[in-house]
Amino acid sequence: MLGRQREAYLMYKRIPSRDFVKIVDMEENSALLQSSTSPETSSPSWRLSFPHVVVATITSFLFGYHMGVVNEPLESISVDLGFSGNALAEGLVVSTCLGGAFVGSLLSGWIADGVGRRRAFQLCALPMIIGASMSASTKNLAGMLLGRFFVGTGMGLGPPVAALYVTEVSPAFVRGTYGSFIQIATCLGLIGALFIGIPVKEIAGWWRICFWMSTIPAAILLVAVMFCAESPHWLYKKGRTEEAETAFEKLLGGSHVKYAMAELSKSERDGDSDIVKMSELLYGRHFRGSVIAMILMDKLGRRVLLLWSFFGMAISMALQVTAASSYISGSGALYLSVGGMLLFVFTFALGAGPVPGLLLTEIFPSRIRAKAMAVCMSVHWVINFFVGLLFLQLLEQLGRQLLYSIFTTFCLVAVMFVKRNVVETKGKSLQEIEIALLPQD
Repeated sequence: MLGRQREAYLMYKRIPSRDFVKIVDMEENSALLQSSTSPETSSPSWRLSFPHVVVATITSFLFGYHMGVVNEPLESISVDLGFSGNALAEGLVVSTCLGGAFVGSLLSGWIADGVGRRRAFQLCALPMIIGASMSASTKNLAGMLLGRFFVGTGMGLGPPVAALYVTEVSPAFVRGTYGSFIQIATCLGLIGALFIGIPVKEIAGWWRICFWMSTIPAAILLVAVMFCAESPHWLYKKGRTEEAETAFEKLLGGSHVKYAMAELSKSERDGDSDIVKMSELLYGRHFRGSVIAMILMDKLGRRVLLLWSFFGMAISMALQVTAASSYISGSGALYLSVGGMLLFVFTFALGAGPVPGLLLTEIFPSRIRAKAMAVCMSVHWVINFFVGLLFLQLLEQLGRQLLYSIFTTFCLVAVMFVKRNVVETKGKSLQEIEIALLPQD
């Protein structure tokens, strides 16, 4: 102990007083910085960010609603608009909105980065209101398809922005839970559409009411988002630091603002440019995350739930194959088919359903997050479009057994893909995930 004191004294004697003062100041500033950026002893309250997340998930509710709104009324629509018995026209009524969704999702990243998350939500609500109104009041097939396309652009724009927003405003310890709200809202939208469509066979023209009803939540979204906090990540990236601090205060509470800003500053400092080229998304180190993100969904323990989700979906498809075989007939085949469908819905909602939202937004660095997500979601919508358009024709040409065997194979491939490529992001901050996924030099 005395030896250490003597070394410190000799060092002090060797250093000029002016330089020694500088060293002391640096140590004090370092300690102050360390104390100001250390994690809080308690997590921020989830109650502050909860209302903002609920408003954002209205987009997912609308997504689910418009996916299911034509299921029950399609026959009535075809009769009233004069294309009854035309399978192609009926398929277009279902899938045209998916073509619009491709356009909306392709532009979502640039819109979200350009005008902010809140205005992007409003730009999502407007075409949904306009398109639903066009479909509700149309007298012909062309008007229906145009309205569905407008709605689709909002469907494509909304969910990616909602996933971005939920990820960026949620505390890390509830981000997985909030991410699952997106899937829950989608399911509620589907249920709502089916419930509202019940009287369609008894009441003439009820299908028009089904479309008009969708304008109510869209209008609520248009107004409610004005009272929500803007994403602090977007504000900081635009150089609006004070507004970012205000947003964090609304979302996390005043005691967590300094730490959140320090974490945000540390992650943004690594991005040397705000310009993202398409080639960087397709050929750079982010491509391999892109492929994962196009396929997977998220909830809580991401990797485990995804594995069991795809495995359960494979089993459900295998049950469909068995039900379609010649070895089982009558009520046994019916029970297997219904049970397989229920199992598919359950396992899909457990893991594969909640994806393109949370996992996409977690694995990409903030600098390219919105645009990379737009590219991935666009691929998702293209595949959805062709599945919706061609499923009935494939079923007729290939038969149930072969078609569901193909689906079973895809689910098993997905299991192997998740096992090999997907990393667990549960409970980690966005900055920790970004560091973990950096290439090892």
